[in-house]
Amino acid sequence: MKPKTAILTGYGINCEEETSKCFEWNGAETEIIHVNDFIKGTKKLADYQILAFPGGFSYGDDTGSGNAIANKIRNNLNEEILKFAQEDKLIIGICNGFQVLANLGLLPATKKYGERQAALMHNNTAIFECRWVHLKTHSSNCIWTKGIEKIHLPIAHGEGNFYCDQNTLKKMKENDQIVFRYTKENGSPADGKFPFNPNGSMEDIAGICDPSGRIFGMMPHPERFNSFENEEGWELKKEKLIREGKPIPKKGEGLKIFENAVKYFQ
Repeated sequence: MKPKTAILTGYGINCEEETSKCFEWNGAETEIIHVNDFIKGTKKLADYQILAFPGGFSYGDDTGSGNAIANKIRNNLNEEILKFAQEDKLIIGICNGFQVLANLGLLPATKKYGERQAALMHNNTAIFECRWVHLKTHSSNCIWTKGIEKIHLPIAHGEGNFYCDQNTLKKMKENDQIVFRYTKENGSPADGKFPFNPNGSMEDIAGICDPSGRIFGMMPHPERFNSFENEEGWELKKEKLIREGKPIPKKGEGLKIFENAVKYFQ
């Protein structure tokens, strides 16, 4: 079965093509759909098994990252999105998409879906950060990250500083919802230190899931590491592999996240 995947697009979203291709290359049937088409009813959310909120700067982030499009969805598609979230389906939010899911209350959802419990605040550096980061997986619950122990991915955001209250954080830990944490290159904790933790996120949190493990949000961009040659420093890695007589991979590590989602339905 090829899961039908809806890649949401709209004003200011700019990663829909890459996200769509990553799902497609792993066997999904993908369709890039403008949010207005769901609102008008020309496309039905119920017809899809996977929903992706890509990265970008929806509505220019003019009212805060992910706020405007989240309000548009809440005001026009609230019943549909809450129903989708509670069915045996998958949702991913990447960067701006993670901000949207937090604004919609679909993450972390330790109480109920639709109640906002977390925020992605301005980076501690107070500037847009564009760099590569190292991540370590901390959850065995998340469907999207099965088989991933650590991963190297790019970031590009101005508001990635994850925050929630202490009670919510406690619940997230109890429910195994903290998926990715920023680390140093050797895998040791970032401990909030820049640039290893690029935004000041509490407890180095880079990605979380809902209690079911089906809804996943992360600030780094896995869709931008879809090929071996996408990675920072790939030339040196290639030379080392040649000298060691080892094969040069074609796929980027980020594809594994999308592969897991497609496999869930197969």
